[in-house]
Amino acid sequence: MNMNSGTQLFEAAGRMSRDPLSTAVPFAIACTGIATFAGMDVLMKGLAIEMGAYNALFWRTCISLLIASSLFFWKRARWPRTDVIRLHVWRGLVTSLMAFLFFWGLAYVPLAEAIGLSFIAPLIALYLAAAMLKEKIGETAIVASLIGFAGAMVIVGGRWGGDYSEDVGRGIVAILLSAVLYAYNLILQRQQALLAKPIEIAFFQNATMLTVYLCIAPFFAVVPALHSLPNLAGAAVLGMTSLLLLSWAYARAEARILIPVEYTAFVWAALFGWLVFDEVVTVATLGGTALIVIACLIAARQKSGPVDHIETTAV
Repeated sequence: MNMNSGTQLFEAAGRMSRDPLSTAVPFAIACTGIATFAGMDVLMKGLAIEMGAYNALFWRTCISLLIASSLFFWKRARWPRTDVIRLHVWRGLVTSLMAFLFFWGLAYVPLAEAIGLSFIAPLIALYLAAAMLKEKIGETAIVASLIGFAGAMVIVGGRWGGDYSEDVGRGIVAILLSAVLYAYNLILQRQQALLAKPIEIAFFQNATMLTVYLCIAPFFAVVPALHSLPNLAGAAVLGMTSLLLLSWAYARAEARILIPVEYTAFVWAALFGWLVFDEVVTVATLGGTALIVIACLIAARQKSGPVDHIETTAV
């Protein structure tokens, strides 16, 4: 995607955001999408622990593609233009690696910590947008970035100073790398939402991800046990539902309106982590996440920018 086309897409986003459609409905849909995705995170964490991140993603994507294909061809959606397909495939490639890193790390890191760390993505996206779209980074963005970085260090530092193991350390690194990829994914996602409908996005994303995972299936794929199938199917349905809901919402409301919704992911992660995995939310995690949220809200107060999804959703 060249810089001119990217700029035109963001200008189109601005025009769309001035549509008189009430923001109440997109806001409510986005809230539901975040809650749905949090439930998927719980299932995927358990599956990643049980069968490994690759197999959990591979088999979930198989089921997700069946659902997405059924919806896509049932709706008889028009086949997209070549340039749109290229965008779909490119985002699918990025998402494949991003999702693997996130869920691999999630197997070793508590849900609340993982979600808190993933909140740094929009701050990184500010700098990527400056490099890719030649957008100016103001003093506000720089201050926000420093606060967000401090928040991430508080979360990491709290883990290093307490219950630390090499596996947890590698999990934190994987989640931070996933957040970097997701920052780039934010730019692609907004462009994609302006060019395609949610069902089309879901179909091509899952098709691309499955193609990537099939390349290494002969070496790593293992047939799941029967008792894992309900959780795999549940994760696929929840993930697909979240993707459709969030794609719909972000195509109809400005990011600045929907950004606060994203932070509810931390509440869901803390609650589900405690109920399902007996995870305790530490003071360092609460404090670090608060700093990151403040940083993102400061960044969102700018007049323009590609700050979009915060938590690693719809993967």
